[in-house]
Amino acid sequence: MTSPPAPQAKVFDKALISISIVVVLGTFMSILDTTIVNVAINTLSRDFNTDLATIQWVSTGYMLALATVIPLTGWAADRFGTKRLYMVSIGLFLVGSALSGMAWSAGSLIAFRVVQGLGGGMIMPAGMTILSRAAGPQRMGRVMGIVGVPMLMGPIIGPILGGWLVDDVSWRWIFYVNIPIGALALTAAARLLPRDEPAAHERLDVLGLLLLSPGLAAFVYGLAETSSSGGLGATKAWLPMIVGATLIGSFIVHAARHAWPLIDVKLFKNRTMSAASATTFSFAAAMFGAMFMLPLYYQVVRGQSALDAGLLLAPQGVGAAIMMPIAGKLTDEVGPGKIVLGGLSLLFVGMLGFTQVTDDTSFWLLGGAQFVLGLGMGASMMPAMSAAYQTLQRQQLARATTALNIIQRVGGSIGTALLSVVLTHQLSSRLPSGSGGGLSAAQSVPGDARAQVAPKIADAFGHTFVWAAAIIALAVIPALLLPRHKPEPVEQTAPGAAPVGEAEAPVLVEV
Repeated sequence: MTSPPAPQAKVFDKALISISIVVVLGTFMSILDTTIVNVAINTLSRDFNTDLATIQWVSTGYMLALATVIPLTGWAADRFGTKRLYMVSIGLFLVGSALSGMAWSAGSLIAFRVVQGLGGGMIMPAGMTILSRAAGPQRMGRVMGIVGVPMLMGPIIGPILGGWLVDDVSWRWIFYVNIPIGALALTAAARLLPRDEPAAHERLDVLGLLLLSPGLAAFVYGLAETSSSGGLGATKAWLPMIVGATLIGSFIVHAARHAWPLIDVKLFKNRTMSAASATTFSFAAAMFGAMFMLPLYYQVVRGQSALDAGLLLAPQGVGAAIMMPIAGKLTDEVGPGKIVLGGLSLLFVGMLGFTQVTDDTSFWLLGGAQFVLGLGMGASMMPAMSAAYQTLQRQQLARATTALNIIQRVGGSIGTALLSVVLTHQLSSRLPSGSGGGLSAAQSVPGDARAQVAPKIADAFGHTFVWAAAIIALAVIPALLLPRHKPEPVEQTAPGAAPVGEAEAPVLVEV
């Protein structure tokens, strides 16, 4: 007689469910804020009587703050504990949100958005570290698949909610809406997150901080200037990018020699970590750029309102919500490599649909292409990050999460800047420059002339989406190096390191 198989442990136990709820609340709030502001830019420009070049820093200042503070997250998580860091980050984000809602000028709003970004930059990496430690490597794929659904819905809900608030309530409520969500997240974190022991023996890598944070800020600043200063050839664009790249390169050399670097570059000796990082970078570049382009297409070419443009993005969220739990389960069972390759294939097919857009393409066809894009997003983003987590030791998770978040943010910034430059060039070559050229010329076309010009504008968008499709195709190269087998338990004590304490004991669950 054969003995019955041992009962399998649940993927989600009570403790993990509680932790997941807390992490989802905080990260959803920070992701929502990243996209909700975009639909209010024109309203803010009008209310504060300032030009678009100035008011754009409401978004760019927030992005710079994120890039600057993310490198601190790994050290801060080890030094003070992830629970404490997570709660402080949410609190700072709420202070910035309240101040932003009370802003009296464009300058004050930009300054308060920087404060908000300093808190928001640490919410997601701290939350992901808490979640990855609680789940353990054997449950990480399925947990990320479930928890990632509301996170990926943020960029879809953001434009819809933001459009409604701007049109029917007040732009101030795009910031005030964070307060009840954040207050709930703070309360839940205080009650539900387990206490963790900080690694007080580590010292802050001050030189690394002085190299990496300004380097990232300068690089992102240069990218932000490429659209408004005439492309990469403008001094305001290439000079900060060169300075930033030099500082980042110096940090890499420094980190390779430092005992406790701000980011452990030795992690990238792990082939899976390197492959996952390159895949995440390429994915973020293509999808952040596409998410920037899609609302513009609906508003500039099709004449839709901000709210309607947000609603038209809904099929993408539906596709992602359907696929992410499925992809998470399959990642744990067959390995992330096969799932990510399938996801990238879906992304490429969906993006091909947008390379053929015209000024009268059926909204049903566009919705179908977006649904396929959503399926691809659900099968690419979280499985690629899970691949890295599954091959690392627990004491490496905080710094690995920080590194992956920086890679994702920088990749998204590069993709957005690149597609902005390409779109500006495509529009300038098709439209008269009498009204300033580029996007400003497309937006200022008189109503009686729009029928004649709209096909040219649509063609410019179609050519720009070709670049996004090409970036997705390039992502296949590192994705081929991701493991294509069920992850094995990882030995949790690094060579030469002290054993992990009982409070940090690995959670290895057979599934």
